[in-house]
Amino acid sequence: MTNISAGMVKDLRSKTGSGMMDCKKALVESDGDFAKAVDFLRKKGLATASKRADRQASQGTIQSYVHLGGKIGSLAEVNCETDFVAKNEDFIAFAKDIAMQVAASAPISVKKEDVSQDVIDRELSVYKGQAKEMGKPENIAEKIAEGKLRKFFEDNCLMNQVFIKDTSKTVEDLLNELIAKTGEKIEIKRFARFEIKG
Repeated sequence: MTNISAGMVKDLRSKTGSGMMDCKKALVESDGDFAKAVDFLRKKGLATASKRADRQASQGTIQSYVHLGGKIGSLAEVNCETDFVAKNEDFIAFAKDIAMQVAASAPISVKKEDVSQDVIDRELSVYKGQAKEMGKPENIAEKIAEGKLRKFFEDNCLMNQVFIKDTSKTVEDLLNELIAKTGEKIEIKRFARFEIKG
C-alpha cells in the first residue's frame, strides 16, 4: 500500500476544497493515485448533493460583479439551508465566483432543464438544417444535431459551463464540492446580467 503523506493530503485538499479526513480517505481508497482520489471526492460530492436535494434552501446571499469600466455587471442569488453557512467565507466566495461567471460567460439559464422547449426546438432545427446542407442523411443529421445541442447546453447553461477560474471543472462540479464541504443543500437560484452595448 502507498504511504499517504501529509503533503499529498494538503495538495488534494487545496485542489478540491474537501476536508482533511475526506482527502486522506480518498487517497487511501485510490492507493495514492491523485487523479483517482479527485474522482472519488467528486463522486462523494455528487452523492452528498443528491442526498440533500429535497431539503429546503431558504437562506443565502446575493453577490454582484461589475467588470472593469462598468460596462458589464451581474447579480447572482445562491441559497443554502442555514444562516451559518450563508455567512461562511467559502459560500460567499462561491456566490461571487458565480456572479463573475455570469458576467464573463453570459449563460441563458441556470440548468438545461430551464431552457424553454421553443429554444431547444429552434436550435435542433438549425443544426439539422446545417447537417442536411452538408448532404448528411436524416439519421446522421439527427445525431449531429443532438451532439450540437449538448454543446449548446455546455456553452449556455450555467451549471454545464466550464468554470472560468479553473477549466478542469464545470460550475456544477464546483457546486457539488461546496455541498460536500458544507454538508448543506446549496443551489444557484437565479442571476441577472447587464451589458451596455455601444
